[in-house]
Amino acid sequence: MRDIVNAIFYVLRAGVTWRMLPDCFPPRQTVYGWFSGLRDRGVWESVNHHLVMLDRERAGRAASPSAAVIDSQSTKTTEAGGPRGYDAGKKVLGRKRHAMVDTDGRPLVLQCHAASAQDCDGAVPLLQASRSSFPFVEKTFADAGYVARRVAKATNIAIEIVRKPKNQIGFAVHPRRWVVERCFAWLGRNRRLAKDFETTIASATAFLYAAAVLLLIRRLARST
Repeated sequence: MRDIVNAIFYVLRAGVTWRMLPDCFPPRQTVYGWFSGLRDRGVWESVNHHLVMLDRERAGRAASPSAAVIDSQSTKTTEAGGPRGYDAGKKVLGRKRHAMVDTDGRPLVLQCHAASAQDCDGAVPLLQASRSSFPFVEKTFADAGYVARRVAKATNIAIEIVRKPKNQIGFAVHPRRWVVERCFAWLGRNRRLAKDFETTIASATAFLYAAAVLLLIRRLARST
């Protein structure tokens, strides 16, 4: 089983296709079968949930966070097909990755959808999905793209909009919001996530959670 998980992480980290798995790993059909089974049963999400709590306790924090940050990232897709759309704001044809992270940047809830969906539309299912796994989140920080009544009324989570200064010129790091960008950078170290190569939304989401699991496992291992 460890060889199978290592093979999945190899595909994620190196960005290769299943057919290009080295011979030192189990057969690609076996590895992909396990990956799809773990994906369909929601195992990656469950493992990430437990690792987040362990890493927060290691850092001296409460296991379940009370505050979070949300944001999105638009990513190009390939000829693999599947649901996609055009993000007119960022001029990207592909999919949008939505993330809710804690105030230290640990991924809490990750979702994918077509890039044509607005941030406000993608935030509603993201916030609602967080209620079962992280019910103690009371406040969420977001940028001005989430100013909408449907976002504020989606759950009982209070949405605080972090706006940029009026006189800002050029790039500037904004309080709270930067931790999401750092999280996307952490996940982006895996070449499989350089673009969205997946045919299905489920596989794209599963690889996001697998990247989060790999990140948290390494962090916990370094602390022991």
